[in-house]
Amino acid sequence: MRVYLAGPEVFLPNAREVLDAKIELTRRYGFIPVSPGDLEIPAQPTKRDFGLAISAVNEKLMLSADAIIANLTPFRGIAADTGTVYELGFMCARGCPAFAFSNVAQSHFERLQVYYGGKVADDAEGRPRGSDGLAVEDFDMAENLMLDGGIEARGGAFVTRSAAPGKLFEDLAAFEECLGIAAGRLLQGSKPSSSS
Repeated sequence: MRVYLAGPEVFLPNAREVLDAKIELTRRYGFIPVSPGDLEIPAQPTKRDFGLAISAVNEKLMLSADAIIANLTPFRGIAADTGTVYELGFMCARGCPAFAFSNVAQSHFERLQVYYGGKVADDAEGRPRGSDGLAVEDFDMAENLMLDGGIEARGGAFVTRSAAPGKLFEDLAAFEECLGIAAGRLLQGSKPSSSS
């Protein structure tokens, strides 16, 4: 079974090292890894064309995969990387099994409270709103309700852990736990093979 490994790891200064570690773990659990960090993009005439070429190759890779494991650790803010969110939605729309992990254990609502400096209060109808008047989600979920809902509707799991702040995108404990759950649900009697 081919599993697309979505996440913002491609932006890390040590991207190749982290991606290679994820690829090796994925193989150990019996899956064929499909990693967007492995793509080769031919030269393009403009930056925009180059970006469009990357998008097209990523979609082709996703179409070759049977399932997705997405790294939804908050990236450059309180929510998951937008490209990763697109990829998760793309795979969910295809009806593929979807799994995710985050190295931040705080719920989406808890992160929103931090964003608003604790100034979240119920309005007259009892709906929580930030200090700017915008309604906020409070559904006891790890991320936006569409992400949690999409994963659950496709038989997946969303694993959260608290990683050290400096290791948010390098700590692979939650990823490995997610792999174990995915293997148990998607591969009959699968156990990780020992590394040689």
